[in-house]
Amino acid sequence: MLAFKDEASVTETALDVGYDAPDAFARAFRKSFGQLPSAFRDTPDWEVWFASLWPLTNARSKLMKTAYSLADVNIIDVPETPVAVLQHRGNPALVAETIQKFIAWRRAAGLSAASSATYNVFHSDSDITPPDEFRLDICAATDRKTEMNDQGVEAGVLPAGRCAVLRAIGAENVEPAIEFLYRDWLPASGEALRDFPLYCQRVSFVPMVAEHEAITDIFLPLV
Repeated sequence: MLAFKDEASVTETALDVGYDAPDAFARAFRKSFGQLPSAFRDTPDWEVWFASLWPLTNARSKLMKTAYSLADVNIIDVPETPVAVLQHRGNPALVAETIQKFIAWRRAAGLSAASSATYNVFHSDSDITPPDEFRLDICAATDRKTEMNDQGVEAGVLPAGRCAVLRAIGAENVEPAIEFLYRDWLPASGEALRDFPLYCQRVSFVPMVAEHEAITDIFLPLV
């Protein structure tokens, strides 16, 4: 909320996340992340943020897995989708910094998340890819021409084709759902992968909704 919502004050944020007073929130925030909330809002240290939260996020994804079944996966024909794309290349701990740039571009372009679908294209797996080789695309569906901009957003396309689709609910971390698609569903399906990376649509996401209300549709491109 502090980093991605310009209108969010420290006091409002503290109350929204369950603190009775902003000073208690500030002390807890600084203890966890080494910055006061106001400093984080202006110049977030994303590497410290990522390092502080990753052990909890990783443990939760492994110990609190959703029990997916083969019946949860649907195969659909996806139309070609023109998108505006901001490429993240390098340390996955700094993805949030790239997201900030993309949000700034969306605001300047008048392309809100409510009016334009948000996608991520996963070119690599952060667990096995060296940090300097990690690749992720952040996309917004749009038919508009993407003008030159300071953030580096370019025109792109999500190709048409068959996709296996699995909906993940209640977490921003979709690793367990992706693991299920590759490890369980794909071998049992008899399907073959198309030459395009797995991607997802962020149907609803933090901070627009609480984390347990987040919805992500995962698309596995098929021949």
